[in-house]
Order: sequence, then structure tokens, then C-alpha cells
Amino acid sequence: MPEITLAGSTILIVEDDLLLRKQIGARLQALGAEVLLTASIAEARQTASGGNFDFVLLDVNLPDGRGTDLLKEKTFPSETAVVVMTAMGAVTGAVEAMRLGAVDYLVKPFDPAELSLVLDRARRARQAVRLEEHRRDEASLFFGEALAGLEAQLEKILAADRRVQGLLAPILIQGETGTGKTTIARWLHQRGPRATRDLVEVNCSALPEALAESELFGHERGAFTDARKMRMGLFEAADGGTLFLDELPSLPLALQAKVLSAIEDHKIRRVGGNTMIAVDVRLIAATNRDLKEAVQQGRFREDLLHRLDLYRVNIPPLRERGRDILKLAELFAQRLCQRHRLPLKQISAEGQRRLLAYQWPGNVRELAHEVEREIVFGESEQFEFQQFGSALGIDTTSPPEKPGSTPWLAPNFEFENFSLDAAIDELVRLAMDRSKGNVSAAARLLGVPRDFVRYRLGLKTRRTPGN
Repeated sequence: MPEITLAGSTILIVEDDLLLRKQIGARLQALGAEVLLTASIAEARQTASGGNFDFVLLDVNLPDGRGTDLLKEKTFPSETAVVVMTAMGAVTGAVEAMRLGAVDYLVKPFDPAELSLVLDRARRARQAVRLEEHRRDEASLFFGEALAGLEAQLEKILAADRRVQGLLAPILIQGETGTGKTTIARWLHQRGPRATRDLVEVNCSALPEALAESELFGHERGAFTDARKMRMGLFEAADGGTLFLDELPSLPLALQAKVLSAIEDHKIRRVGGNTMIAVDVRLIAATNRDLKEAVQQGRFREDLLHRLDLYRVNIPPLRERGRDILKLAELFAQRLCQRHRLPLKQISAEGQRRLLAYQWPGNVRELAHEVEREIVFGESEQFEFQQFGSALGIDTTSPPEKPGSTPWLAPNFEFENFSLDAAIDELVRLAMDRSKGNVSAAARLLGVPRDFVRYRLGLKTRRTPGN
């Protein structure tokens, strides 16, 4: 049986025996893992606070206490697989550790081959748990009537994936910020043929330009000043699974060309390396930009757009989803009330009117935030969403049938003598009032560029008599 690879895994070793600690570390590094070594509970606490690990190899008896104390304290997150190590005759400590959340144990001394087998078993157990959690989450993913067409399109993609099974074509997801592009990417991965393999996510806009190539493709030792050891890139880490590149157009054009080569050739080359490395990655790219416009502006490669355009998924903004907004708000309220252990309340008729009238520039993400704000700070017996009243110009003290300062927002408004131009000016004024005169903040509320707000403000000034 071939030995497993731990490429892309990070492992923390907590062992006070110096020789054994180094032997285990060397063995795991040879299997491709990134390893950190600690010798005590205090060191383990400090190291664990600085980042998450895929695995922890934890000695039961340490100089400053018992390793099981770290499990009692929940030092490691639930997604980290902890394997305890104990001496012969002290298996009771391992049993206690398993009761506290460890997934397996090793009795010292152990054969190196046994170490890799236990870690492989622990990884499979964790993947099964994550898959079950993902399936429970996806069952509550709300499409509604407005996204029925999108759901049908996603099901067609999954059906095509099941037919192909092998190398899967890339997917392009487009939508405004906050519409749920990441959620859809996870949904596709979790229901697809690679659900039991890793989903690696990266926000390309957060990658420093100087390090982006190394992050995506890895580097060899000595490739640049700080490259003290070989490092695997995200394409390799996602081998056999899915790589989700959010905001892909943020990458420089030269790096976009290398992404295209990786998609077409299924091979990558680390920075400073000469060897081509085969990778089998299902790529999902996402953007909030118009890529055709970006191509015309010279900011995105046309050939990469053509390669990504086989499966294109467009997510409509929340403001276009009609009364599905209310159902989505109720779903968020149910989940968040359970999380905060608070009683679930209903959304009042006035609260519903406010939710439907608001334009939601931040889309689903903003809705979830506002529902949580209402749960935490709302003092009424029902959810009222009064924070939207002043922003929309709605008179919250009057019955719904009496319009406020902007009557065209009223449900029964008649479009007699209506001026769209004046309505736009009124919305800009409302946004400027809410943002206390900050043009950038007003533009974010409206979901438009700052130049548009400046233009409308300047246009209004030019229309004013006497100017």
C-alpha cells in the first residue's frame, strides 16, 4: 500500500522528548506537511493561538501538565484532528483524550508507517464530519422563487460533472458584492463529485501583488530572499479537489496568463523551479465586475474569459428578489436566534414594508447583518427594522397607507406626474444625509461609483435657480 501524502497539511507536534519530536517532524515533512514543534503545554497554547492546524500530535504526559488539559480547554478548533501519543501501559490517558474529542491515539514507540496510517484515518474521519455538516447547511440554502432558474442551472452543472467525473471544467460566478458567490461555490463543491476532497478558498484581491504568484503556485527554496524552504502553492493544495478564486480579475495580467495555463495544461511550475507539476483542480472563479468591460479596458485577459465562460452563473442582486427577501430574513432570524439562544420573533407588517422598500446595496450579506442587529438590539415584541425608516424617508409614526416624505416609495403609489430624475436626486440626498455628507459612504449605500454621486450633486447645484 503506497504511503499517503500530507501535502498542504499543517501539523503541530506537542512532545517533550527532543529526539522523538524531531524524528516525527522529519517524517511528516518528508510526506509534504508543514510542521511546527513544541515541547510543553505552554508552548502549544501560544502556537495554537497564532493559527489553525489540520492535525495535532499531542503527548499525554508533558513537563507542565497533561496534554488532555488542552482538549478540556478547547485550545484547538473542532476542525483540527487531534491524535494523542501515550506510552505503553498508559492507555487510560488516551481513552480520556478520545472522550474529550481526540480522533485517535498512538502507543509509543510506534512504527513510522503506523503514524501515516493513523493520520490518514483521522483525515478521512474529519472529512466525513465536514461533509455531513455541509450537507446539513445546504439543505437550508434558500433559493426561493426568484432564484428557481439559478437553482436549475446549478443542478445542470452538477449533472454534467457526474457524467464527466474526471477533469472538470471551470465555473465562473458573477454577482454584486454580498450576493452569495462564496456560498454558491461551496454549494457546488459540496454536492459535486469532489465533495470528499478539499475546497481551497482564496480572495485574490487580498493577495499582495509581489507574493501572489508564490501563494498560488508555490516556490522553491532560494527562489527569492525570504524563501528559506520549499512551499506548496494553493493549486497543489487543492489537487484532487476544488480551488475557489474570489475576485480573480484582481490578479495582474501576467499572473492571469499563468492561471490560464494551469487550467488548460493541468500543470503548474513553482516560482524558481524548473519542473512542471501535474495538478487536477476544479477551478471556480468569482467576480463582481463586468468581465467583458474589463477586457475592453485591458484589465482582464480575453482568452481567460473565454476559458472560464463554459459554465457562467449570474446571481441577481437582492433588490430584484421581491418577497423572497422576507423569507430569507425569516431564515436568518431563525438561525441567528438559535445561535444567540434568544426567542424567535415575527417580522411586523411595518418591518416587512421597510425590508421590501430598502435597496440593499450590500445584498444578502447586509440583510444577514441587519437581521442580527435587530435580534441583538431590538426591544420590540416583533422585528420592526426601524433603522431603515429614516434612511428611506418613511414616516414610521404613520399608518402604512400614509406616505412619508418620498411618496413614490409607498406600496400603492400611482405613477402620475412621476419624475425618475427627481427620484434619483431624492435618493442621493437621502444617502448623503445618512452618510453625513460623506460622498464615498453615500455611494456605497446606493451601490454606485463615487463619480455618479458627485455628478448628481453637481447636476442638482446647476439646476438651482441663481446658480
